Amino acid sequence: MRPSIRISAILWGTILLVALWCFATRLWTFRRIFFTHSGIAVTQREAYDLYHNGSWSQTNRTQYIPKIIHQVFHNWDDPNNETLPADWDDVRKTCIDLNPGFEYRLWTAKTSRALIAQQYPFFLKTYDAYPHAIQRVDAARYFILLHYGGIYLDLDNGCKTDLSPLLYFPTWTCDPGRGALSNNILASAPNHPFWMYLTQKLLEYDVDWVFPYVTISWASGQWFESAVWEAYHDLLPSASSSKGKTTLEGNGDDGGQLYRILMDDREGADEWVFFTQERGGSWINWDNRMFLWIGDHLGVFILMVGATVGIAAWVGLRISRRMKLRDGMMAKERRTSLSRSGFGFGYGYERLDSRRGSDT
Repeated sequence: MRPSIRISAILWGTILLVALWCFATRLWTFRRIFFTHSGIAVTQREAYDLYHNGSWSQTNRTQYIPKIIHQVFHNWDDPNNETLPADWDDVRKTCIDLNPGFEYRLWTAKTSRALIAQQYPFFLKTYDAYPHAIQRVDAARYFILLHYGGIYLDLDNGCKTDLSPLLYFPTWTCDPGRGALSNNILASAPNHPFWMYLTQKLLEYDVDWVFPYVTISWASGQWFESAVWEAYHDLLPSASSSKGKTTLEGNGDDGGQLYRILMDDREGADEWVFFTQERGGSWINWDNRMFLWIGDHLGVFILMVGATVGIAAWVGLRISRRMKLRDGMMAKERRTSLSRSGFGFGYGYERLDSRRGSDT
């Protein structure tokens, strides 16, 4: 095999191995994102009953989360118009009316950016450079919770009752019961270390993955939140015992673990006591359906990717063997041609011998 062919084969082999390694590591990360999550799972009914009827009376349970409801509205079509669509305005009124003791804050594009610029200027360049507007909404909610604490809700989520029972969990997110965690409803005490950790990770995860759905989900959305959630729990001393934990213990000192409020909308799942789901989908892009299908058929997708990689490796091996065989045949033909033209070793020796014979 010629040196150039050998170098090319080594190069492509190395590229294939690196690609397989990257795929394997991403697959491992995705496994953590889409399956059993760390933290303490709490159904909405459990939270409600423990507050109103259970062992967590208001006298022996610490209220960690301030009574603030946050929502974010960035009008991408008309930035100067800060008026909510009528249906979203009706939805948010359910939370305002059912929680009269709460402060309510609606964050616009201007006020969201002002918070970043004034309190977290290290992130402003990244915030402004996000390729998709929804990423600024994602980032804004994280910094709002870090700075002020409170309960954050997407504008397509309404309230069914008083949210006070949810103020006694230091930090929580929503778990739809399948796939990644959700960042549509979040809550926290101010300056919680999880949000400090997560907002720093936004810089590390700021990558444009070409596909809008992947970029949004992995750089700032629910995949990002889920990955950071798992990484944060890995840092906790009690991480080994927190995976899939469902027991509520003590008076709130749970070793720094976070909580997952279950919000599974499938038939037969635990009831939604606190929240409703209304019209959403404001950030839907052309690739959403494809990746939603992948999420619902993850096993099939993994098999398809594995088969594709296997076929590509087999084709590459076949091509390499054919190139090697072709090079061998060409080398043989060159040797034969040289021999016939008088430049081969055998022919040269014969001529030399014949000359010596004539001299004698």
